[in-house]
Amino acid sequence: MASSSMQPGTTENKPILTPVRTLEGHQSWKYSLQDSDEFSHISCISYFPDGKQMISRSRDKTIRRWDLREGKEIEEAREVCGNGIDAVGGRWVVSAGYTLGLKVSEVETGIVRTFYIGSIRYIDISTDSALVAGGSYDGTARIWSLDTGKLVAGPFKTGDGPITSVRLSEDSRKLAVSSNWRQNLQVWDVQAQKLLVRKSTPTKPWSELPVFWTTKDKSIVAASSFTDDFMVTTIYEFDASTLEIVGAPFEHTDDIRSLALSSDCVLLAISSAYTIGLWAFEFRQLLASFDVSGFPRTLVFSPASRQLAYTTLGDAKIYICNIPANILASIELKEPQPNVCIPHIHPSFIC
Repeated sequence: MASSSMQPGTTENKPILTPVRTLEGHQSWKYSLQDSDEFSHISCISYFPDGKQMISRSRDKTIRRWDLREGKEIEEAREVCGNGIDAVGGRWVVSAGYTLGLKVSEVETGIVRTFYIGSIRYIDISTDSALVAGGSYDGTARIWSLDTGKLVAGPFKTGDGPITSVRLSEDSRKLAVSSNWRQNLQVWDVQAQKLLVRKSTPTKPWSELPVFWTTKDKSIVAASSFTDDFMVTTIYEFDASTLEIVGAPFEHTDDIRSLALSSDCVLLAISSAYTIGLWAFEFRQLLASFDVSGFPRTLVFSPASRQLAYTTLGDAKIYICNIPANILASIELKEPQPNVCIPHIHPSFIC
C-alpha cells in the first residue's frame, strides 16, 4: 500500500475527456406544474453486466434502456415511472423510489414483481445477483431474495437518519451502510443481523456518495471530511473490521460530486465541478485530471473497466468515454490485481 498520497495541482491546460458516444433522449422536467424553471439531468445510470446495454432514469419520469453498440435507445423497453433509482444485476433490473417501493423486472421475460411497498433511497444488488439490499429514509436497511421476493434479513436499524448508501460485501455476509447524520458508516453481519463496527463524528453529515468493498471484503472505500469544512474533498480506505483508515487518502482539490471504483479495483474516478480525476487505486497515484463540460453528477465504469460513463447537472445526456490508452498501458504495467470488486454498476441515491 502506498504511504503517501498525490494531491492534484491546479493546471491551466488539463486534457479533455472526449466522449466516443453521447446518448440523448431524456427530456427537461419541472419539480411541480407551478414551477417556471425547467431542469435537465439524469439521476441514475447503470450498465448491464455484459456491457452492451445501459439503463437510465430521470425526473422526466422515464426509465430508458440503451443499445451501446448502436448508441440508440431501445424504445420498446422504455418505462414510465416516478422518481427513483435503478440497478442491474444478471437477470434482473431493480427499481425503487420514494413511493415506488421495490420493483424487480426479469430481463428475459419482462415479468415485474413488487417486493416492498415503502420509501427506498438507495439499492445494491449482490455479486451473484441473488439478493438486493435497500436503504430507507427512516434509517433502516433490508435485504430481499431476488428469486422469491421474500425478506431475508433486516430491518437493520441504523438510528442515524436517512440512509445514503448500502453495499453488500462480495460474499454477501456483510452490509456496509452510510447515513447522512453524524457522518455515520456502519458494517453489519447479515446472517446474525448484528452491528459489527461503526464510525461517526457528531458534527456534520456523511457524504451522500457511494461506498465500495475492495480486496476480498477487507476494506471499504468512502468519501468523508474530518475537518470543520463542510466540503468533502477526500476519499478514504477503511479497514472493514475496525473502520480505521488504511494507507494514504485520495486528496481532491474541490468538493467531490461523484465517485466510482472500477470492477477490478484498479481505477478510481473522482469528480468535482468541471473535472474528473482518474487515480490508480492501489498506488494512490493521480493518473490524469480531465476537463469536462458541466458538473458531473454520476460516474460509472463499464464492466470491463475500459470506459467511463458520466452525466452532468444541466443537461439530459449520457457521455461515454474511452479510458485513454496511455492510462490503460500505465496500469497494465503494474502488478495485476484480482477482480475482487462487485462486477455490476450501482446507482446513486434518489434525488
